[in-house]
Amino acid sequence: MAIITGLSGNELYCLKEKGYDPGNLVIGNSVFALGFVGGIASGLKTLGGGEVHEITEIIKEGRALAYMRMVEEARRHVGVGVTGVASQLIFHSANIEYLSIGSAVHAAAGDPPNTDHLWSTSANGQELYCQLDCGFEPLQFVFGNVAYSIGVGGGIMGALRSLKSGEVIEYSNMLNHTRHLALERITSEAKAAGANAVLGINTLITPISGMQEMLMTGTASHNADLPAMFTETPITSDLTNEEMWNVIHSGYCPIKLVLGVSVFSLGFAGGVKAMFKSFVRGEITELTYLIYQARVRALAMIAADAATVDAEDVVGVKTYVYDFGGGVIELLAIGTAIKKMPNMKPRTSQLIPQAIIKDVDTFTNKVPLLVPNPNSPFGGE
Repeated sequence: MAIITGLSGNELYCLKEKGYDPGNLVIGNSVFALGFVGGIASGLKTLGGGEVHEITEIIKEGRALAYMRMVEEARRHVGVGVTGVASQLIFHSANIEYLSIGSAVHAAAGDPPNTDHLWSTSANGQELYCQLDCGFEPLQFVFGNVAYSIGVGGGIMGALRSLKSGEVIEYSNMLNHTRHLALERITSEAKAAGANAVLGINTLITPISGMQEMLMTGTASHNADLPAMFTETPITSDLTNEEMWNVIHSGYCPIKLVLGVSVFSLGFAGGVKAMFKSFVRGEITELTYLIYQARVRALAMIAADAATVDAEDVVGVKTYVYDFGGGVIELLAIGTAIKKMPNMKPRTSQLIPQAIIKDVDTFTNKVPLLVPNPNSPFGGE
């Protein structure tokens, strides 16, 4: 029968270069209901802010079940690995479908499949080429998640602090902790799989019933050229795999994904002044200063985080601003700390064009896939 795969032409070329043939698209899913009790419990927990453990565990269980079913389907297709693994949430009224999807791959013709271990990776075929060319062998798709609430005022102290201008320490500490939890969990999962690196980490924040889930996904990998210390503390990187190839080609190596979170309040008086200024043309200096200070603080936290691993540079830094309303904003900065490691070299001297060509989407749909349900507790998603 014909192979039905999600791999593109560029991916097929890259995988062939590394000794793999395409396999079928493989899927695993699981549908969960939050339930009345879980909903009440999570609703109460959202008052104080921070992680909502019950929801974190429910989502983690659903994602893990869907992933295991996808892997079992790949085994039935006699695959040696699954590439391009994605873990998704799809909302069906009051239920959540957890979906894992990827493309199985086979050993090249004539090579016997390794039935002892089926590897999986979040990298697509092009990204996997870059990882393999840098000496990283994929072991397992891994994820770390945390469901959290901002809270009603972030606690009493947070609410009081927001009445005046400046950083809301309680908010900053709470969000900094919860955002680092996802990183700690993906790293622990990779270490348990025998990895010394987690590559291509993607971060996704999704609203769920008045809360948010922060999800990090990546590939637990092993590189024999890495020092033994990384067996205990795997390296983490949110660089694209193409960027990582270039970094390693330059004599550096990713060491640690670094995060900085700062929450600032405009304050009651500042908020009133800014409101009146918005009625006239010109700069709102209070907001300019507020957002500038938040960026400075978040970047300082990244620098401090990078210093703990003696990094020489932090690359690929991106900043994101979240408005909580009432003149309170969060500034999130994220990047990858790197360090010189001359023994780490790509297997080839030049990255092939097929590994960096971006596929063009040839299907466009402007009709919503699902009709919003106004009675859904998930905001009609």
